[in-house]
Amino acid sequence: MARRTPEPVRIIACGMIAREVLAVCEALKLDHLSLTCLPAEFHHYPDRIAPAVDEAIGKARAEGYTRIFIGYADCGTGGDLDRVCEKHGVERIEGPHCFAFYQGNAAFDALGEDDMRVFYMTDFLARQFDAFLIEPLGLDRHPELRDMYFGNYEKMVYLAQTDDPGLTEKAKAAAERLGLAYEYRFTGYGDLTSALMEAADA
Repeated sequence: MARRTPEPVRIIACGMIAREVLAVCEALKLDHLSLTCLPAEFHHYPDRIAPAVDEAIGKARAEGYTRIFIGYADCGTGGDLDRVCEKHGVERIEGPHCFAFYQGNAAFDALGEDDMRVFYMTDFLARQFDAFLIEPLGLDRHPELRDMYFGNYEKMVYLAQTDDPGLTEKAKAAAERLGLAYEYRFTGYGDLTSALMEAADA
C-alpha cells in the first residue's frame, strides 16, 4: 500500500524562532510543513501579535491551507492570542514564552522563583544583541539607561539552542556589558520539537 502523502501544514511563527523551526523541520524531514514568519520586533510590541496572527491565518486559509499551527507561546498577549486561535480552530505552542518552551515548560515551571530575576538570552538574541536590544533601547547612545531597563535583573541565563562557541562568547560579552552574572544552559529546541511533530501528525 502506498504511503499517504501528508497534508500540507502552514506554520505561522515568530521571526525570533524562524531558524529553529526550519532546523527542526529539516532534521525530522517534515517537508510538508511550510513556514511564514511575523516580524521578530513584535517581541517588543506584544499587542501586535494577535492581530497579525489573525491576519496571517486568514491569508493561509485563502491560500488553501486547512491545517495551520501557530509558532508562538502566549508571548505577552495576555490571552489575546489564545482567543485568535480559538476563533480559527488552530493550536499554538504551549507555554508563556519561548524562554519557557526552549527549556521545556515543565522544567521552566519547576524553576519557579529561582529565575524570577533572570534575563534570558537565546541564540537569536545572542546573534542580534546590538540590533535587537541595545540599539532599540537606546543603550548605544545612552548607556546610563542600563539600570532603568536591567536594574531588576541579577543574572543573564543563555538558553543555547545550538552548541556554538561563537554565540557563547557573544552571550558572555552581552552579560558583561549589562553588568549581569552569567549562566549557560544548553536546551536544544526543547518543546518546540515535540510541538512541531504533533503539528505535522495532527
